[in-house]
Amino acid sequence: MDKKLKNVYTAFPGGKHKVLTLSYDDGKITDKRLISIFNEYGLKGTFNLNGGLIDAPFNEYYQERIPLEEYKTVYEGHEVACHTFTHPTIARCPKEQIALQVLEDRKCLESVMGKTIRGMAYPNGSFDDKVVDVFKSCGIVHARTVNSTFSFALPFDYLRWNPTCHHANERLPELCDEFINLHKTQYMYMFYVWGHSYEFERDNNWEIIENFARKIAFKDDIWYATNIDIVDYMDAADRVQISVNGDFAYNPSAISVWIEVDKKPIELKSGQYTEI
Repeated sequence: MDKKLKNVYTAFPGGKHKVLTLSYDDGKITDKRLISIFNEYGLKGTFNLNGGLIDAPFNEYYQERIPLEEYKTVYEGHEVACHTFTHPTIARCPKEQIALQVLEDRKCLESVMGKTIRGMAYPNGSFDDKVVDVFKSCGIVHARTVNSTFSFALPFDYLRWNPTCHHANERLPELCDEFINLHKTQYMYMFYVWGHSYEFERDNNWEIIENFARKIAFKDDIWYATNIDIVDYMDAADRVQISVNGDFAYNPSAISVWIEVDKKPIELKSGQYTEI
């Protein structure tokens, strides 16, 4: 008689089933205060930056941009991603200019950060299929839109990655409570918040992100991750090889992957076979 069929699920690191990620654009000086809040509460952010606008003039103090030479220190522990070199409404650009905007931004950011830059947020929320295709050909693996889902579903396409909501949306506290209370571990959930750090200064409402961070921090069932952390982890999870009988699994990737087998979390270490 065949053995009982096991329920094998993909899980986030540590066997968790929920992930929180945040994304902020433009690299203004107010990112420093935002990152200090993230670091205090263990949150992780992706910061989408324009390498060609460092010396752009500004009228309000909070519109000043962080100097390139400070990027590596300021954004340590978080993801630096592209936002195009000069922030055009990219869907109006010819393909050659789209590619140039991405590649020049990548070159600039990579020279400062010392690592490959593979993420993006669409400037002005502008994109279409042509833009997506060009971004992909330029080595971009994830790109955020400005289209709120008000849900916790994982994206079907990381190059058309819709966030849950903007931080100033009136539903943020309600969504935060809902996310914290999610308990059905047969599902995977993602909460994705985005915005611009200068908006907190402009609107005098830093308490929005402070209250949010305080409430959602340090939960045992939440993985706190950057955008690229999620993309790379899910790519590794998709490469896991499970035996037909469900007796063992092989993880060919360079990072550990977690699965849940009959409600028991199991770590699949890099390059190893693991009995499950």
